[in-house]
Amino acid sequence: MGNRLSKIYTRTGDDGSTGLGDGSRVAKDSLRVSAYGTVDELNSSIGMVLAADGVDDAVREVLTQVQHDLFDLGGELCIPGMAMVQDQDIERLEHVLDGFNDPLPPLKDFILPGGGMAAACCHLARTVCRRAEREVIALARDEEVRPQAQRYLNRLSDLLFVISRVLARASGHGEVLWQHERRRRS
Repeated sequence: MGNRLSKIYTRTGDDGSTGLGDGSRVAKDSLRVSAYGTVDELNSSIGMVLAADGVDDAVREVLTQVQHDLFDLGGELCIPGMAMVQDQDIERLEHVLDGFNDPLPPLKDFILPGGGMAAACCHLARTVCRRAEREVIALARDEEVRPQAQRYLNRLSDLLFVISRVLARASGHGEVLWQHERRRRS
């Protein structure tokens, strides 16, 4: 890491701009800043999952690695032309996802967010992940973005869904199923 922050505020952003990792300045509401800002929000959401009770060591290890990956992804998005997230990171997510999903029963109904605090936090992280993915896609329409960024977020949202299922079952609350028949047509 190059420069260490000794002073947190600089006042340079008071005009509505912010500095990217390459030294250039852009508007704080630019697509690039929105994309890496939402990746940061996603990382914080995963921190909420990890702070909840009842998260077993296997899930904790995976989500901690994901937090590191997301910090890398944020850096990649903050520094145009930087490449940090690699294909093997996506393959690792797929392998972990398969491992958590295999023992779960097949889905027959949609699942509502809930199932205990850890599972609910994980569902929230999943929705933030989907938003981050949409923002990376929007950015990629206007600027160069490596496809690994989008693929990583797409796979991560699937993993977070599966981990939500695992956490709901482990908590004893169980999964909250959507009751589609509650609105029968008359």
